[in-house]
Amino acid sequence: MANRVCLVGAGAFVPTRTISNARIARAIPGWSAERIEEKIGIRERRFLWDFDDERGRAIPPPDDVAGRFYPATNTDMCEVALRQALSRSGVEPAGLDALFVVTCTPDAPHFNHDAMALHQRLGLREDAFALVVDDGCGGTPYVLDLVKKMMEGGRFRTVAVVASAFTSPLLNREVYTDELPPGPGRPKALNAYLSMYVFGDGAGAVVLSARPGDAEGPGILKSFSGNAHGELVTRRGGGLLKLPYQPGWTRPSDMAFVVDGFKVARSYPEYMQKCLDTVLGSDPAGRRHVLRYYFHQPNKRVMDAFIHRAGLPPEAVACNVDRYGNTSAAGMLILLAEDLEQGRVSLGGGDLVVVAAVGANIHYGAQLIRL
Repeated sequence: MANRVCLVGAGAFVPTRTISNARIARAIPGWSAERIEEKIGIRERRFLWDFDDERGRAIPPPDDVAGRFYPATNTDMCEVALRQALSRSGVEPAGLDALFVVTCTPDAPHFNHDAMALHQRLGLREDAFALVVDDGCGGTPYVLDLVKKMMEGGRFRTVAVVASAFTSPLLNREVYTDELPPGPGRPKALNAYLSMYVFGDGAGAVVLSARPGDAEGPGILKSFSGNAHGELVTRRGGGLLKLPYQPGWTRPSDMAFVVDGFKVARSYPEYMQKCLDTVLGSDPAGRRHVLRYYFHQPNKRVMDAFIHRAGLPPEAVACNVDRYGNTSAAGMLILLAEDLEQGRVSLGGGDLVVVAAVGANIHYGAQLIRL
């Protein structure tokens, strides 16, 4: 009997600090609090770091009397989520063959920093791989598809995938009230403030294990990923072509994640429909068996419009973007972990779920999973 790649554990971390539309609009002027909710359907978001409303600047957390505030970093959030996923899976850290961290907001941008820090903190084996995948919203199913193929090849038996978004340290009025000038394929300037209204902090994790299975048993039943090309989100600064310390090379908005709202609204339904058609087929009858959908959530308005267009039952589509903000690659895994904690779905219960996303540059993909 051939092995099947099974999802055996999930975990998440979301900060408790709630940031209202009124607060974020004071710090980053652009839209009013009412317009933010009207346009993107987000009422609040969660930030790990606080900020100064008057100056419009992030405030790093202070050291506490024990010597450290925790969690305080991207790696910290990932660690909490991963330890929870491992605990639920019954897998010891030393049992992992590989660890992938999907993020575009690492604590340090080079040399697989955040993945290597987790490798050390959890005491993974010396021969266990640890890699950061620099990706955004579509990165989670993209990497899950890669991992499934690698595990089916027999080299890995147990793998963890962690995804995160760490927006709060980026809050800076000078950066996020600037705009991206017009350019090729973009006749109008793009305001940066939308990104600060949209995104929030959080991390999610899953543990995958290759186990004997049959056609009716748990596992990833269908999986795929794809590449298109389009700048749904732009961040030019920090690379060698946009070094911030070279006079004239950058402007403030180059250091911002700038969302092209029009492109997102146009691209999201196209690629998400492709995701569903690929893993579920075009026959609507096949979708009746899916208990829950875990989609990337660009914002509530775009997501709701797609759910209606695709003819999906809204109660079957997990959603927290109106309360947490867009948590990028982490969002789908946070939703899954919350459903497991609340008993909405259960590991080993045979529930059929779908994970799907498109984002950033453009990666997209989906999985049909029997839990």
